[in-house]
Order: sequence, then C-alpha cells, then structure tokens
Amino acid sequence: MQDEKQQIEEMVVAKLKEMGLQVTCAESCTGGMIASTLVNVAGVSDVFRESYVTYANDSKHRLLGVEEEILREYGAVSRQVAEQMARGAARAAAADAAIAVTGVAGPDGGTREKPVGLVYIGCFLNGKIVVTENHFQGSRREIRKQTTQAAFTLLYHCLL
Repeated sequence: MQDEKQQIEEMVVAKLKEMGLQVTCAESCTGGMIASTLVNVAGVSDVFRESYVTYANDSKHRLLGVEEEILREYGAVSRQVAEQMARGAARAAAADAAIAVTGVAGPDGGTREKPVGLVYIGCFLNGKIVVTENHFQGSRREIRKQTTQAAFTLLYHCLL
C-alpha cells in the first residue's frame, strides 16, 4: 500500500489536501514528534495550523478539555483520555481531523497494568473517533518513533 519512495506523513498530507481538511495533533508521550514530522512535509501549511503538547494532566484538562474525573478514574494513559484528547484538539484548533497520543515511553513509569510501551492513539475525523491500543518495544526514543509512525498510519487509514 505505501509507496517506498513516499513517507506516510507525505501520504497523509496529500490525502488531507485532496479532501480539503485541516489536521491538528495532541501529544503526550511523543512530546511534539508528530507535529515535527508533519512539518517536514512541504506544503503542510495548507492543512496544518497548530498542535498541542500536553504532557501534564492539567495541560490535558486546560488546553484540550479532558475531564478531570476521567483522568482520575482511568489515568492519563487510557483509551478514554486518548479519545478526549483527540476530540478536544479538533475543537480547540477548529480542525476536521486530529491525532492524539498518550502512553508510557519508558524506560521507567510502567506498571503491571500499564507497562512501558503501552500507547493509546486516538484519531478524530469529522466527528467520529477511533482509538487503538498499541504495545511498542525498545528504548524511549524507539517507542516515541513507533508511536509517531503508528499515529500517521491510523490517520491515513481513517482518511481512506
């Protein structure tokens, strides 16, 4: 499916342009890597205006409207928070599409219930949300890179 000469982020930007959509991102564990990768693509300004790095829970609540009760009940690394981050980012940026990531990049911070490498990725597109649960392996940097690639892949599939 993916042309080896074209990176997934280039395919995403091309599809967004073709569809006339605006995109944003809400990032926790990737710390801006998704937005940074997106802006590597020439012409991305046609489809991307802003993004959010919400590493702390209060930032998730203040900037994206993630409910404090949801953060308390399920924790920042959860399907529920990824969904609210994606929805909140789209609303805040007035975007048609949003990708949101929250997870445990490691090397510490993991628990039995939420091990290092657990990442939830939320994709909002025109009012609909898909959230995936992912289990990545490797160093902190490798987990962040894998999360970034998986986020673009999920967004691309949602756009199709």
